Amino acid sequence: MSRNERLPRARAFSSWTTRRWLRVGVAVSLTVLALLGSTGAWVLERTTSLSDDLVNVQSPALSTSLRLESALLNQETGIRGYGLTGTPEFLAPYRSGLADQATSTASLADLLHGDAAGLKDLKIVQDAAEAWQERIARPIAASPAGTPSRLTAERAAEAKEAFDAVRGALSTQQERLREDRAQAVEDLSATMRLRNWVFAAIALVIAVLAALVVEALRRGITTPLEQLGAAARTIAGGDFDHPINPTGPADLRRLSGEIDVMRRRLVRELAFTEESRLRLDAQAADLQRSNAELEQFAYVASHDLQEPLRKVSSFTQLLQRRYGGQLDARADQYIDYAVDGANRMQILINDLLDFSRVGRVHSELKSVELGSVLKQTLSALSVSIEESQAVITHDPLPSLVADPTQMGMLWQNLIGNAVKFRRPDQTPRIHVSATQEDALWRFAVTDNGIGIAPEYADKVFVIFQRLHTKDAYNGSGIGLAMCKKIVEFHGGTIAVDPEYQGGARITFTLACEPPPAAGPSTLPEVTRADTGQAT
Repeated sequence: MSRNERLPRARAFSSWTTRRWLRVGVAVSLTVLALLGSTGAWVLERTTSLSDDLVNVQSPALSTSLRLESALLNQETGIRGYGLTGTPEFLAPYRSGLADQATSTASLADLLHGDAAGLKDLKIVQDAAEAWQERIARPIAASPAGTPSRLTAERAAEAKEAFDAVRGALSTQQERLREDRAQAVEDLSATMRLRNWVFAAIALVIAVLAALVVEALRRGITTPLEQLGAAARTIAGGDFDHPINPTGPADLRRLSGEIDVMRRRLVRELAFTEESRLRLDAQAADLQRSNAELEQFAYVASHDLQEPLRKVSSFTQLLQRRYGGQLDARADQYIDYAVDGANRMQILINDLLDFSRVGRVHSELKSVELGSVLKQTLSALSVSIEESQAVITHDPLPSLVADPTQMGMLWQNLIGNAVKFRRPDQTPRIHVSATQEDALWRFAVTDNGIGIAPEYADKVFVIFQRLHTKDAYNGSGIGLAMCKKIVEFHGGTIAVDPEYQGGARITFTLACEPPPAAGPSTLPEVTRADTGQAT
């Protein structure tokens, strides 16, 4: 076969799938085993048939022929003795031989049924015996007893010739039966040898088929799957550039190709992800630097605004005290506006300064009894609590690792807001609850005040965002933004509970220990003494 003829056949085989290879292999194996099984069954049936023929036909036929010969010899002996002596006792072997002859003849006829040559030999023996009996045996047996039969002497030569014919017929029959028996033995031996070869061939073919199946499975399935698994483990170990070489049947090669396509797509995705991560890291660094600069700017701006604002506030207060009532009403009103604006600006700058210091100064983390901090806060807010007659209760509060100053600012803003935004016709009732959730504590400050509409649940935590005018409720709009910054600095979250309807409920979580990123800042601290107002 030329190379050009082999190539299309190789390509045709290369397109076979594992299922097709298995089907063809199983079909070929079953066909070979069926042929061998059929041959083995035929050999077994042939061996059984020959064995049965030898045991049940050939050997019994030869034995029966010998018994027939013995019966005829007994007849001849008895007739000869009776003919020579006339003694009746000699007729007993003759009569017994007749019975045995009849039995042996019937048995031979039954055994040689279907054997034309054997039946022909039996007929010749019967005819020869019948001729001897008719001419010699019966006439002599019918002679009177007591005296020798004259027929014995008269027909002696004829008797010898007739019985020699019987002997010749028996010899011919027995010779043929011996030949048939020997042939049967030879056929049986040959068939048994063939049977042994056939079963040896069956065992050999089964062993070869098993070896072929094992080798085919190893080359076609096991080895390709092991190579694919090794490549997959290499890729899973981090070597995403490791290629997958398709081997084995068509479906396994297709699977390997699909996995390699997935690998290349993952390589592209990882490259894109790494590039995106680098960009995000750069953006995060820029954002962090920008936030730090903004916080530094707010800190410095708040600090640097203190001196000129202190002068403005001091001189406007001096104008108010010295010239109050000496000018007209409009001048007094303008002075009041200036003093009020300076005071509010002072409060706003102080609040902004406090906001910028969260997480930057006073960040000495230690174990804090939140119950004690809350008690100190309530003492600081005692004036507004007494004026509003607020009722404040709380659950047992835990001890956490936190900044005690910031915890005080947190409670002060939450409790202060709950007291500030009360209903004018109801006594303020405020409750602080605490429950542990795995590694976090969840706190809730619940009041019966005017509440927060759901659409403003996020807005209230944005700095300088106010839901009411300064005439209705004083303040700078920094309180809840500062609470959010404090809570997030300690590894928690804060939100408005939108499902609570009887007022407002602020929930927040705090970790038992703040995240490692939380720590003291190195910015200089500006105290409220630096921002004091002139008296």
